[in-house]
Parts: sequence; structure tokens; C-alpha cells
Amino acid sequence: MSASNLPYMRTNPKIIFFTDFDGTITLQDSNDFLTDNLGYGQEKRRQGNLDVLENKVSFRDAFRDMLDSVKVPFNECIEQLKKNMQLDPYFIEFYHWSKENNVPIVVLSSGMTPVISALFETLLGHKPDDHLVIVANDVESRDGKDINTEGGWQIKYHDDSHFGHDKSLEIKPYAALPDNVRPTLLYAGDGVSDLSAASETDLLFAKKGRDLVTYCERQGTPFAVFESWSSILATTKDILSGKVTIKKVAQEGLETVHKEGN
Repeated sequence: MSASNLPYMRTNPKIIFFTDFDGTITLQDSNDFLTDNLGYGQEKRRQGNLDVLENKVSFRDAFRDMLDSVKVPFNECIEQLKKNMQLDPYFIEFYHWSKENNVPIVVLSSGMTPVISALFETLLGHKPDDHLVIVANDVESRDGKDINTEGGWQIKYHDDSHFGHDKSLEIKPYAALPDNVRPTLLYAGDGVSDLSAASETDLLFAKKGRDLVTYCERQGTPFAVFESWSSILATTKDILSGKVTIKKVAQEGLETVHKEGN
């Protein structure tokens, strides 16, 4: 596919920033919150996450299982999340900077689009501008019920992959562009749902202390650790200005983790 046919190339950006939503842009994971508080609880959810990391079960099956345990009507779930979710305090600064500097933000989420849209509108104070795009799973009726009734909703997966939403599919056409037009592709994430995207981008920002760091260390995937969007913003600014190279950032990220691990 040519660059002119790819939606995020419309403004000829030098960088496209792909990112996870839950636990990356937000401080908490909305799906974990629903499961822990309205579903079968933290212990069982955490075991499911570990089983995915150890390849005992697919992410798709584990994720559906945990959301199926939430029987509260969908609209009530959204209201609960609006009251309890918070954005990373530095994300709004990144959001505005990216608009001013022609850096499209593509939110690739294993969550559900109606939830993410509602949370952005609440937490940003307005609907996101068109430089931010959401690509996620959806919600659908269970057994013909109204989704806003008890046990009436279920997740509708984006694709047939064992991730439910293979985030790499959205990135691959951009990664395949010729070098003379291909922008730098960055990604930020924190968990097992980000595994498919990790190898498709030029640099992965992995949240400190989360499952994605563990995975990257095991696989030898280059990454930079972040604790907040403050460091992501600073690094992205430096990459855009040419002050640092991707290779240097990844090398420093690996050294940081090794130092802290010793």
C-alpha cells in the first residue's frame, strides 16, 4: 500500500505514535478495574495474566473470561470508570504537543472503543481532536439482550487473532513503507496485549514494573522504560529534533534495566 493511501500519513508526519490505552495513558487499567471490583476479582484475573505470559492460554480467551465475569449493565460500567479512572498527568501535555508538531497518536487497545471514547471525553474535557485515533475492540449484545441490562453485554473482538486485537496489524503497513517516506514508529505499552506490537515499531516504551518489561527482557526486544508520559514526551521531542537516535535510546533503556536489576 502506498503512503498516500494510509490514513496516518495524510499529514506526512515524521513520527507516528502508537500507544496502548489502559495502564499506559491511564494510571489504572479499566478492564482490570471492572474485573476486580465488579467481576471475579483480582486474584483470578492476575492468574489469567500470568497464564498468558507463560503461554498456557491465549490472551483472547483469558481476556474474554475476565470480562464475562462482569455482569453489571454496560452503561453502569462506564459510569463507574468515569469516576475512578485517571489519565497519566503528563499525557495531556503530550497530546497537545503532538497536535502542534504533526505527530499522530494512534490508540491501539484491547479494551472497548465506547469505553475509551467516553473516558477520553471525560478526562480530556472534550472529544479528542482528529490527530488522535482509536482502534480497539467493541461491545455487543449477549444473546440478544440490551447491553445496558444485567449480563447483557460482551466484548466483540477486532479480529480473529489469538490476541483478539492483533495490534501489529495496524502498524505493519507503515513499517513496510520505503525508507524515504517511512516515518519513525514509536509505541508505548505496559502489558501482555502489547506483545504483538512490540516488534513492529522502531522503539518501544515499556512501563516500569509491568509485564511488558518482563517479556521484552526475555525476548531481547529493544525498549526504553517509562514511568510517566513526561519521559516519553522528552524522548519523542529529542527524536523528532534529531538530538538522539532510536538506537541510543534503546541502548540506554537496556542499560538502565540491567543496572536496576543488579
